[in-house]
Amino acid sequence: MPGAIRTIKRGGSRFYIHPSTSEKVPGVTSIVGMLPKPYLTFWAARMTAETAVENLDAVRSIAERDPAGAVDFLRNAHVRYTNLRAKVGSQAHDLFERMIRLEEIGRVHPDMEPYRLGFAEFLTAVRPELIHAEDVCWSDEHGYAGSFDAIVRVRLGADGKPDHENGEWHTLLVDWKTSKSAYPDVALQLAAYANADRVISPDGTSKPMPKVDGAAVLHITPEGWVFKPVRIDSEIFNVFLTLRHVFHWDRDLSKTVFGVPIAESVRRLITGTQRRAA
Repeated sequence: MPGAIRTIKRGGSRFYIHPSTSEKVPGVTSIVGMLPKPYLTFWAARMTAETAVENLDAVRSIAERDPAGAVDFLRNAHVRYTNLRAKVGSQAHDLFERMIRLEEIGRVHPDMEPYRLGFAEFLTAVRPELIHAEDVCWSDEHGYAGSFDAIVRVRLGADGKPDHENGEWHTLLVDWKTSKSAYPDVALQLAAYANADRVISPDGTSKPMPKVDGAAVLHITPEGWVFKPVRIDSEIFNVFLTLRHVFHWDRDLSKTVFGVPIAESVRRLITGTQRRAA
């Protein structure tokens, strides 16, 4: 019997280990991470500047005792923010999974309460029926894997809005987003999941990936939520496959391009005087 699927981190990227064959493939998020993001440089610089302005007295106090520590405090401002948002996102995803599985939810941390309320409103308004949640999809053909948030069935009218009485059933691959904005690269993630070959359950058993009619993202913040469709057609998937090739180049192929030197310079002679001086 297969065991649970495992993941490992190598060189900043996540890899999935197949429970039966031990094959290692990169994660969808790591592949999408091959997209150039020049705006992150400006965002990190702005985060550093804002931290300095908002904490002038503290930075000055640290700098008087430990200048290097003050530099580290400022240059890691964006890392602390990212880690905090990741923690909030993980807690929210855990909450959403429990709620969509109809688990009884008691009191939650005040920081999570806006997300609980928003997700409860979503469940009431859309009435999704859960098919899969937090399972791993695996592509044999293209060599990747990833953990998707949910596959649900919803009844939608001709206008694409929920119609619980007369609407047609649609199977949707859904991603929950709790970040400040929902970014276009979510389409690449969802297209990759939708085009995978298999779903692997927590115990390692697998079954064919369900056919989906489309995809959607639930973008939920303390201020509100929006549920909107996302393109996952062949054009979008082909962009993802291009990034899969870029990932292979970056991690493997680029390391093979140089051969043994045909010729090279002779090292400069080190004299006895130089050796003794050293």
